[in-house]
Amino acid sequence: MLVPIFTLKLNHKINPRMVTMGKFDGIHPCLTAATQAGKVFIHNPHTRGQRQAAHRLSQSAQDSDISLLNINQAVSCLTAGTLGPNTTGDTLLVGTQTNLLAYDVHDNADIFYREVTDGANAIVLGKLGNIESPLAIIGGNCALQGFDYEGNDQFWTVTGDNVRSLVLCDFTSDGKNELLVGSEDFDIRVFKEDELVSEIAENETVTSLCHMHGSRFGYALANGTVGVYDRTARYWRIKSKNHAMSIHAFDLNADGVVELITGWSNGKIDARSDRTGEVIFKDNFSSSVAGVVEGDYRMDGQIQLICTSVEGEVRGYLPASKEMKGNLMDSSVEQDLIRELSQRRQNLLLELRNYEENAKQAVPGASERDTQMGVIPANTQLQTVLSVRAATESQRSHIELSISTPNETIIRAVLIFAEGIFEGESHVVHPSAQNLCGSICVPIIPPKDIPVDLHIKAFVGGKSSSQFHVFEITRQLPRFSMYDLNVEPEAPQPTGKVTFTINDRPQRVVMWLNQNFLLLEGIDTPDVTFTSLRGGGLLTISMLSTSGEITLNTDDIDLAGDLVQSLASFLAIEDLQAEADFPTYFGELRTTLTEVDDYHSVHQKLTAAIADHSNHIRNMLVQAEDARLMGDIRNMKKRYIELYDLNRDLINEYKIRSNNHNALLACLKSVNQAIQRAGRLRVGKPKNQVITACRDAIKNNNVNVLFKIMKAGTASS
Repeated sequence: MLVPIFTLKLNHKINPRMVTMGKFDGIHPCLTAATQAGKVFIHNPHTRGQRQAAHRLSQSAQDSDISLLNINQAVSCLTAGTLGPNTTGDTLLVGTQTNLLAYDVHDNADIFYREVTDGANAIVLGKLGNIESPLAIIGGNCALQGFDYEGNDQFWTVTGDNVRSLVLCDFTSDGKNELLVGSEDFDIRVFKEDELVSEIAENETVTSLCHMHGSRFGYALANGTVGVYDRTARYWRIKSKNHAMSIHAFDLNADGVVELITGWSNGKIDARSDRTGEVIFKDNFSSSVAGVVEGDYRMDGQIQLICTSVEGEVRGYLPASKEMKGNLMDSSVEQDLIRELSQRRQNLLLELRNYEENAKQAVPGASERDTQMGVIPANTQLQTVLSVRAATESQRSHIELSISTPNETIIRAVLIFAEGIFEGESHVVHPSAQNLCGSICVPIIPPKDIPVDLHIKAFVGGKSSSQFHVFEITRQLPRFSMYDLNVEPEAPQPTGKVTFTINDRPQRVVMWLNQNFLLLEGIDTPDVTFTSLRGGGLLTISMLSTSGEITLNTDDIDLAGDLVQSLASFLAIEDLQAEADFPTYFGELRTTLTEVDDYHSVHQKLTAAIADHSNHIRNMLVQAEDARLMGDIRNMKKRYIELYDLNRDLINEYKIRSNNHNALLACLKSVNQAIQRAGRLRVGKPKNQVITACRDAIKNNNVNVLFKIMKAGTASS
């Protein structure tokens, strides 16, 4: 239980998810947050009256406790912590879409200022793996980059999509931190330095991650879902109609175990048990929560939970004392107990009413009444069949889930719960009274190739039943269910392929095929051809039993990567080298690389032109003011008209530069995704080598070597 101990009203709005706490002088904790107009404010109530130097920091006239740091760009992320070995206190790190600033607040000086071409959407500071020095790790446009205290690039790798959240956590329990990355493709990826060790598929953009303890971490999604994982096992999750703006781990009841604190877009703050998700504490702000942090803000030796709103309200909370906790807990426990007993009473009354109705109608020989009561044959069971259905004129390609009973009973309604398939994660089929029968067919279209558990609940009874039995069953949809064994004779053969060799029997590959594809009768050979129900292209899998060489023929490089990763996981392969060629995709990538060069060239020309115009405007302004002071109104008007025209040209050039920059970012994202896709065609060390070698080739602007690496896995011929 938490008790509010202080409230502050700051005269600055706070950007959501951009709040941190730092001891910039090594002693006093300061609340730091991004605010409007490209500024960061630092609230330091501990050193009132001390004046700041005039480098980047300026004293706020509204509040003497607040200093403003002018970034002059929209801030996209920030954090604070120990970065360098010889710094007095914490280092403030501020990321924008083009740069990363490491700033020494105490000495009022830049530590380093680096250009980051992939932008900085999220940032985390700490030690990663075996890298000795702490790193400032930023996640941007499908890329991850880590800088040491001197601004040297010590870490780089690619990920599947734009990064939205980062956290360091000892995921593998080896005493060293791994990097957890949440991205817009709904995945949480775990990196052991630059090696991808695990992937967790979610059903929405992962907006927040926070380390709790050990290998346990909390997460939040863009659809209002919040939950807790321990490694890849999900303990719990809840879903709200509001958005989780910030999550933080804090021990609010002093039991040695942290709870998950969540700040919501409607202003609510709640604390949930890390094991069950049960709400332990809640409070409300009048506006959306911006961030949740912790620190000894009162300098009394006690760590407070500090919550901030977007309007600048700050509240500090402490765990309640034993006496107060008893009173608070007593009232809370009483309310929970009354609620629970009321619910139990309602359920028992409903059950009693059903028994009474059954007793009234339970007359020997009254079979029709039995049916009305919901009595069904003892052999009634729920049968389910999954099958692949090709597209027709009236319906697109889909997986058909057929649910039926083996006798005269009917299915009144079906509820299906499945992550990532249905909107709202659930689907209800409720046939009209005229169409009731013993079977229901539900079309399912998985958007991605991931295994999905279908939790099915069906109401089963007689045709005239007023009461129904609930049957529950779970079926798993295989990962590659959207591929059909029926192949059109005139379908064009794919030109893309991946070839690799395994030391395993063909029967093991057959087992993998039967487990991961939707095959009604099963197959006994690893040589098969499928048609994709999404794009219509062919997928051919073949294996030479003598050498163990497997060839995957498909024009979809993402599908090829998924197949390689799935097969390697099934066969427990740690390192796998492969040769690949995707002529169509590589041709598009070559065009993209040419466009990147063109955009860079245009960017440099526009930057130079804007600089020239800016100098010209400065001179023109001086001439206009000189004319005004000398009373030469005619020349003054002439200069201001020219100044107006120059300013208009400058604005137009800025719009062109902005459009050029957005197009460049889109191309760079495609390049980073191409590197990641080339890496996914390999496993283990060969995968990491490909990613590193591809980056070096791009740095050296050597396109031919880049494609050689993507195809052969190495630059050597």
